[in-house]
Amino acid sequence: MAGVVRTRFAPSPTGYMHIGNLRTALYEYLIAKRYGGSFILRIEDTDQERYVEGSTDVIYKTLKTAGLEHDEGPDKGGPFGPYIQSERKAIYMEYAKKLIDLGHAYYCFCSKERLAALKEECERQGKQYKYDRHCLDLSREEIEQRLSEGVPFVIRQKMPDSGTTSFEDAVYGTITVDNSELEDQILIKSDGLPTYNFANVIDDHLMGITHVVRGNEYLSSTPKYNLLYRAFGWDVPVYVHVSTIITPEGRKMSKRLGDPSFEDLISQGFLPEAVVNFVALLGWSPGTEQEIFSLKELEQVFDIRGISKSPAVFDMAKLRWMNGEYIRKMPPEKFHETASQYYSKTLPDKGIDTFRLSRLLQPRTEVFSDIPSMIDFIENLPDYDISLYEHKKSKTDSAISLTSLKAALPVLEKTEPWENDALYSALTGLANEMGMKNSQILWPVRTALSGKAATPGGATELAELLGRDETVRRIMKGIEKLS
Repeated sequence: MAGVVRTRFAPSPTGYMHIGNLRTALYEYLIAKRYGGSFILRIEDTDQERYVEGSTDVIYKTLKTAGLEHDEGPDKGGPFGPYIQSERKAIYMEYAKKLIDLGHAYYCFCSKERLAALKEECERQGKQYKYDRHCLDLSREEIEQRLSEGVPFVIRQKMPDSGTTSFEDAVYGTITVDNSELEDQILIKSDGLPTYNFANVIDDHLMGITHVVRGNEYLSSTPKYNLLYRAFGWDVPVYVHVSTIITPEGRKMSKRLGDPSFEDLISQGFLPEAVVNFVALLGWSPGTEQEIFSLKELEQVFDIRGISKSPAVFDMAKLRWMNGEYIRKMPPEKFHETASQYYSKTLPDKGIDTFRLSRLLQPRTEVFSDIPSMIDFIENLPDYDISLYEHKKSKTDSAISLTSLKAALPVLEKTEPWENDALYSALTGLANEMGMKNSQILWPVRTALSGKAATPGGATELAELLGRDETVRRIMKGIEKLS
């Protein structure tokens, strides 16, 4: 790829980082890294009504947690600052006035009341609202007079009256629109701040941005951006529009409807590197069967040509599976350190060997936040139903379970040492003596010890964890329940 690649992530500080934002940041980062370029962070805060205090810190924290280190930005500086749009206000006004001089923009002094009436009239006639260019032909004298009188104004882009505008998108190919469909959009608002559509074009050019990644909802706006680039005589960047992320039910993901943000997923016990890996595959394919990628591997293999036009489905089951794969690769010490945060919420000080518990949990854990519900039986045996003793595969029912527990009790009371191998040997030896399958002894014991259908470990591993006294007590309770 010729030239120096420069990409930018330009979020609005609105409170949180939704998954679509993270994917945009990730793809921008990967394009830059793949081609040895620079990844820039720019804060687009010109929409002051949506600004949420502390949001910029959320953006910094998210990028850091995800491992997406930017090369330039508000916190790092760089040769193209400032990197916060509200600090660049004078720049936008300067370029808007240049555009007026070039004949591609004009002052508009229409009041809110006039515009509201125009919109109402369009609705009454069943027409799509479009500004009627009421102020397009004002004379220089009229404009100067109104400016001197302090009449509020906006600056609008003057769209071509005829013809078409086309642009090339790296994902969607050639997109063409009739210029007659384009409204004279506002570039500078009445508060002097630029609209998103104007500011991002000016900033992308001045910051030397070569690739722009954004959601496909901006496809219809891109011709307007291209007309601005052409008006100034500037090079147009490579556009990479990505598909919508949807739920399995087919609706667009929304924080308002309870879909998780990046922060939510991390707080729920998902590993950042697993989330990043998962998000990379939301609408992108490496062209192979490989699904587990480190960030470094993604930097080497990411290719724009692998981005799909089809909506990407946010499948929580797949994310859980992928997170489990990452958990199993963790060093045992690191898993124990992280899991211990969840033990403290669930386990009383009963002398449980938490290192042993971690060894049982690591191969069975998909998300750390599942741990409390996986180990809650350790503190208190749940009031389970005896139907839990029914296990078709091992041909075990309540009657067999009762026989097995009665036989296992004296064996467990005298087993030495109290550790998994000895306990397993004792109980499988008992099964052999009784002419039973191992599972016809082990399943009832595991059920009596946990009161759960799924546990972090088998019967003898749980027995070792609980200790002899608690194991015997629970076996006796199981016998009582089945009798």
